[in-house]
Amino acid sequence: MTGDNRMQLDHSWRANALAWTRAVRESRIRSRQLATDRAVVEAVLARRPARVLDLGCGEGWLSRTLTGHGFSVLGIDASAPLVEAAQAAGGEFRCLDYAQLQDDPRQLGSFDVVVCNFSLFEERLEPLLIALHELLVEEGALLIQTVHPWQARGEEGYRNGWRRETFDAFEGEFPEPMPWYFRTLECWCELLRDSGYRIDALREPAHPDTGEPLSLLVEARP
Repeated sequence: MTGDNRMQLDHSWRANALAWTRAVRESRIRSRQLATDRAVVEAVLARRPARVLDLGCGEGWLSRTLTGHGFSVLGIDASAPLVEAAQAAGGEFRCLDYAQLQDDPRQLGSFDVVVCNFSLFEERLEPLLIALHELLVEEGALLIQTVHPWQARGEEGYRNGWRRETFDAFEGEFPEPMPWYFRTLECWCELLRDSGYRIDALREPAHPDTGEPLSLLVEARP
């Protein structure tokens, strides 16, 4: 079943590339406009990096934003249609999946910050996170923004396991559902520890009116 989910996850990001690009560029995702986009940008800015890797860059909005702040940014993604959309809008992007990165991490050079902004959906992430050690300079940082575990627990409850995203809240036509692996906060902390990272900070970007957490933002170093 895990293998089927992994294949469908890859397929969904190719099939949904156009719908996702439109949703992002037309500001259809409310949580992003309220807090999460600003939160990840500010977290990167605070590190004052010379070079940034945008891992799972999608249509490239974060890479372009950070480039506008004067940083050298490389965006990579496994979805060729998303990389094409990113390249068309300007910036440095490559189509590369996580397995290819794990096989030869040093092919990309070194980075002060690796940022994974809502781009870690797989169950088995430890090999990827370990491979990222080789990409980070001394004192380099890994930034991960993901769904807030408590807010995203849904009907399945607060337990680890595969879930299914249908994108109904984003409007537009998303032809394929996306499997993704839900982790509790404890599981995220254990994953980072077992992958050789020390957590510097845990943040919860929140709705400006209600105070409800909209995401989890983790800053860690090897």
